[in-house]
Amino acid sequence: MDTQGTNDQFEFERALLRLGVRRIAGVDEAGRGPLAGPVVAAAVSFPAEWISLGLPAELAGLNDSKQLTAAQREGFFERLTAGGVVQFAIARIDAETIDTINILQATHRAMNQALAQMRPQPEHVLVDGLAVKSLRFPQSALVKGDVRSFTIAAASILAKVTRDRLMLEYDRRFPAYGFARHKGYGTTRHLAALAEHGPSPIHRRSFAPLKPAQAELF
Repeated sequence: MDTQGTNDQFEFERALLRLGVRRIAGVDEAGRGPLAGPVVAAAVSFPAEWISLGLPAELAGLNDSKQLTAAQREGFFERLTAGGVVQFAIARIDAETIDTINILQATHRAMNQALAQMRPQPEHVLVDGLAVKSLRFPQSALVKGDVRSFTIAAASILAKVTRDRLMLEYDRRFPAYGFARHKGYGTTRHLAALAEHGPSPIHRRSFAPLKPAQAELF
């Protein structure tokens, strides 16, 4: 807890600074669960001065993307990516690759690709959830990290906004499915559209209910 009695969402970053680690990145994903579209990962690194002294006023209210409205997420996206002060990178893995290597491996590949784009490279990575064995950097895995770390929260916003924008583009290309509303998740409307039209090119065919049923063995 900080001096104001609130959760210190730079607690883990400050601990790393005390160990002499200055280039700290947070990484998070969006889109593991949907039936369609890519999985997107983002990596974010804040200036060490912000970690020591706190976020600037324009980032007040920064939080896990799921705790924010779409308009709030868009606002934070613009402020995080403007000006060149915050380092960030974004990567996505398409549905075809997800079907080939599975969603967990695709998610980890997107995280690695985002982190590989960071310049300079991070010295340590904060990961939301469980440790990522394939990650090519020293890491700390934080359960509910997107509400415990500002760095992970920022990454969650960049990943979520990027993916939502992509799904809006796909909605224009494939209007029968309602991607603008449900972003590819398995809502009643989405399942009804699938039953009527069949899968689109961006549907994940390895996901139930798109995955063909296995023949019974006797």
